[in-house]
Amino acid sequence: MEPVSRRSFLGSIPAGAALVAAAQSSPGEAKLNRAKVPGTLSLRARRRTKEAGASERILEWPVASTAIIICDMWDTHTCALCAQRVGVMALRMNQVVSAARSLGVMIIHSPSDTMKYYEGTPWRDRMRNAPTAASPFPIINRCGRTPEEDRNWPIDDSQACDDPVPITFEGPPYPWKRENPALDIIGFDGVSDSGQEIYNYCKQEGIDKVVLMGVHANICILNRGFGARQMTRLGFGVVVARDLVDAMYDPRTRPFVSHTRGTELVIEHIETMWCPTIVGEDLTRVVPGSDNPPAGRS
Repeated sequence: MEPVSRRSFLGSIPAGAALVAAAQSSPGEAKLNRAKVPGTLSLRARRRTKEAGASERILEWPVASTAIIICDMWDTHTCALCAQRVGVMALRMNQVVSAARSLGVMIIHSPSDTMKYYEGTPWRDRMRNAPTAASPFPIINRCGRTPEEDRNWPIDDSQACDDPVPITFEGPPYPWKRENPALDIIGFDGVSDSGQEIYNYCKQEGIDKVVLMGVHANICILNRGFGARQMTRLGFGVVVARDLVDAMYDPRTRPFVSHTRGTELVIEHIETMWCPTIVGEDLTRVVPGSDNPPAGRS
């Protein structure tokens, strides 16, 4: 009989059972937080203005003060084509996130409306147990478009599902139950869909820079309590990983372009109105030598 590898064995465990097993195998893990290690990310940050177009500059972010927030990468969706694109993107995203985690970046999983699935896990408790931190203004769960944004919004996303026959969905409850299983939740990761909880944890851990990735760029990446609008207003350094987001857009609506181009138009809007964007590759390595131990230590 051939030996069974650990990965093969874990893959045979039902997802819910694996979560319970992980939570029960390490009591007290939720009280532990990741080591803060040296290392500097070099992020090629792209912004744009209406007058000059796009330009890039380098942002140097310490890994110890940086978190990746993975937004609403659910296991399914009310729109079948949205779910299909998420499934493809999750595989690439997991590679980037795994590399960033190994460098020392904090990983926060935020599959909204699914917190019940993660009850009792150290990843959920780690976020929930952070002490409440004072904020410059009340943190709300949803930050909608400003009037200026409405005037300049680049796509019609009033009916955004691009399925041949979109389903009219009245929720909640929603069909999604958890994050897409292609994304690993492990180690010192956290799970939360609360802007206040994420703010609390970031303040506890000295995190003041966040990278947003996931779906959808025109909705939750901007709107959520942990999204670009609110985190920018709270004073965080914010970037969006533009190759690891998708938009909800139907090419049968204005401006009648492909889905890919519709997503690009939303990204360009984010770069103009809210924050720079980067590519995920920038999160997979640090500046050479920046992760060396301080002089006199080994």
